[in-house]
Amino acid sequence: MRLAAIDIGSNAVRLLIKDLEFDAVQGLREDRIAYYRVPLRLGTKVFESGRISTSKVVALEKTIKAFKLLLEVQGVEEFRACATSALRNADNRGEVIKRVSESSGIDIDCISGEEEAQLIFENFKILGGEIDGDLLCVDVGGGSTELSLLCGEQRVAWESFRIGTVRMLNNGVERSEWQRMAEFLNTHAKSRQLTVAGTGGNINRFHKLARLKKDELLTLKKLEKWVGRIENEPMQNRSKRFGLKNNRADVIVPAGKIYMEVLRAAGLNEIWVPKVGLSDGIILQLASEQGLQFKDL
Repeated sequence: MRLAAIDIGSNAVRLLIKDLEFDAVQGLREDRIAYYRVPLRLGTKVFESGRISTSKVVALEKTIKAFKLLLEVQGVEEFRACATSALRNADNRGEVIKRVSESSGIDIDCISGEEEAQLIFENFKILGGEIDGDLLCVDVGGGSTELSLLCGEQRVAWESFRIGTVRMLNNGVERSEWQRMAEFLNTHAKSRQLTVAGTGGNINRFHKLARLKKDELLTLKKLEKWVGRIENEPMQNRSKRFGLKNNRADVIVPAGKIYMEVLRAAGLNEIWVPKVGLSDGIILQLASEQGLQFKDL
């Protein structure tokens, strides 16, 4: 079955297409068919003025129209479009969703922070068997950071914080949010044997920069080193020096600082980078709704 997810984030809009098939012997098999990322950065104006600008709405309409054609060309059977922090915090979100729906025929679900965390959790129903003890999932986006504490296949605590890379670039993170995050970690993380799992494009990039093997953990020391190296490099040189896309060269530093803060507050020194995210979780949820099983993988 060919399934797809559209993730409308604060920094970028993404389309992920996968083939999923359940086999009685091998469990769920998945094949990544295509991935597209458009760096619209919807959150910039939202976190300043509370609204998505007209130019950004037009760009979003064009992007979703293009994605609609790609869905058709690729023969996708089921898909879901989800919007996260930027759109859910925009005063004009209803108008934006209506315009996109009318122009593209695609309906957008503006999901809560709780549902966002739950969709990311779908990945760990499969991956959770690879770790010992409890798992703290940390997903850093442009507008928010989601923390989920998983015990086996159960999510026992979660919270969404208005701490994100685009917010930080615009000085839009309040001190109270950092304090709230520290309190969550002090309550739920420090007394447990934990593995921290980081999701999101920026932590994937740090893992690659550190030249680690697929399942090798990224240490706090190495993360601090790479954040410092990139931060000390002039913005115009970062793409060439570190192989970064221009639209990632600025957000990767605040992303690294958020992951570092989580590790320090939790009293931990390393992070697992499974390289999955919201889009993967959306597809797994769709697969479950279509009757595909994956718990035996």
